[in-house]
Amino acid sequence: MSKRKRRTSHKRINPATSFLIVLVLAFLGIYQNSGGSLSTAVNSITYLNGSNHSTNSPKNVFKASSADTEYGGLSTNDYQRLANLNFQSGQKGYVVVNNNHSTLIKNAWKVNKVIYSNLDSLNRTSHSNTGFLEQRNVANESLRVRQFVNPTAWHSNRSNGIQIYNRGHLIAYSVSAGIDQDGNYEPNNQSGDQNNPKNLFTQTAYSNQKVQTIFESKVRQTLRQGKKVIYQATPIFKDTELMARGINLQAVSTDGSLDFNVYIFNVQPGYQFNYQNGRASKDNSVQVAN
Repeated sequence: MSKRKRRTSHKRINPATSFLIVLVLAFLGIYQNSGGSLSTAVNSITYLNGSNHSTNSPKNVFKASSADTEYGGLSTNDYQRLANLNFQSGQKGYVVVNNNHSTLIKNAWKVNKVIYSNLDSLNRTSHSNTGFLEQRNVANESLRVRQFVNPTAWHSNRSNGIQIYNRGHLIAYSVSAGIDQDGNYEPNNQSGDQNNPKNLFTQTAYSNQKVQTIFESKVRQTLRQGKKVIYQATPIFKDTELMARGINLQAVSTDGSLDFNVYIFNVQPGYQFNYQNGRASKDNSVQVAN
């Protein structure tokens, strides 16, 4: 009598198990692509998950890697991560970086000055400006002067009276009293550094006046208390685009009482931007959470 063939049973994989397998494979792929660094792999997964969800509260997008400079700051890879973030309508105008902790080195504060980076090959302020600030740098805002420098992707505001564009300062003029265009302290220059091409980029009015001012105020308040602050601002450009996608701001006081690290999206409610040339088009679907 011939033997009956045994039927092979196929068990169905639980959906949760399938998801776990995919996650593990993705983790291993990131691990390998990062050169085998476990911390980089974990941070990449955190970043990917954190950047793909709209939220009404600032989300930490990644843990920063080792800084590239002697006084701190984000690494080149971290800046690239920020450039790849896409703003989603309805979320906050900024996200926190590195759990809102600065990567700047507190004891790097030696002399009252600002380090201005040179413009890049596309004439953009695409590198960090870093201020080593103290109380005497708080400027009298009544001394504000007319701005005339046109940064890359600059366009005049529309004729309907709605302000869309600002000449955004990297290091705010309100905390740069006495700083000349070479970054040195000059007591006769009490109006602050307002027309330095190395310190300006095309910024939306919302990003500048509604969001960035929050963090500039924190710096001013700390300086007025007689404390010393390292303050760094880095516009984030993607590829060869002439308008920044956003700006990374971080600051730390030498006593540690001030400490933040944020990325502000360069967006405007009611408008879309072509970041390649900076031109705006009306789009009422673009909303920013307060």
